[in-house]
Amino acid sequence: MTTLRIIIADDETPARNRLRDLLGDIANVSVVAEAQNGKEAIELAAEHSPDLVLLDIRMPVMDGIEAAQHLQLLAQVPKLIFTTAYDAYAIKAFELNAIDYLLKPIRQERLETALNKVRALQPAQLASIKPLQPTRSHLSIHERGRVLLVPIHEIIYFRAEQKYVTVRTAVREYLVEESLTQLEVEFGELLLRLHRNCLVAKPFIAGFEKRTIVNDDAQMEQQWVAILKGVPETVAVSRRQQHLIKTI
Repeated sequence: MTTLRIIIADDETPARNRLRDLLGDIANVSVVAEAQNGKEAIELAAEHSPDLVLLDIRMPVMDGIEAAQHLQLLAQVPKLIFTTAYDAYAIKAFELNAIDYLLKPIRQERLETALNKVRALQPAQLASIKPLQPTRSHLSIHERGRVLLVPIHEIIYFRAEQKYVTVRTAVREYLVEESLTQLEVEFGELLLRLHRNCLVAKPFIAGFEKRTIVNDDAQMEQQWVAILKGVPETVAVSRRQQHLIKTI
């Protein structure tokens, strides 16, 4: 029988130790790495390509539900089992959607049963638990065969350009295949739509000023722009959105 390669993700050291000890008594399994939060779990999964991730739900930095979404984007998608101390309501939701879980404190027999029936989390199942974690703390960026995690609080703006959206941070730009509309729905409280093709993070708006520009008809005109913190470029404010200038 092929050895099942496993990553344990839990922010509590005693919980990780217990899982490692329980797995040590089960044949044909190997713990290849341990993570203290969801972000570490994704990085380690990309490095080790495990067969399975035992994923705690409540963790700092990035919780298990968001980590599950990012893990589905890896080149080699691992199978997932949630470990949780959630209440009966949440566990019932997992049962109804056929999602494997282990209720803490985890018992040897229950762990073996879960390993015997382990399977990948399907997109429909993932969608069913997203309401438990409504907004992501990071974006997944695909770049040269890797998945990069960009913290939402570091993003200055999103700009739509053809079929991609440019994600701008103080360090660099990234490209994602997400729509501005979807991003606005998810992160609307953090963003302002200053132009039909641009969403700007409120904390990065330093102010507004009028500048003389050359329009598409090669005519000079006055244009309001947003001055941004951390980057030299500005963002044009459309006429329709100029009322927002007074709200900042």
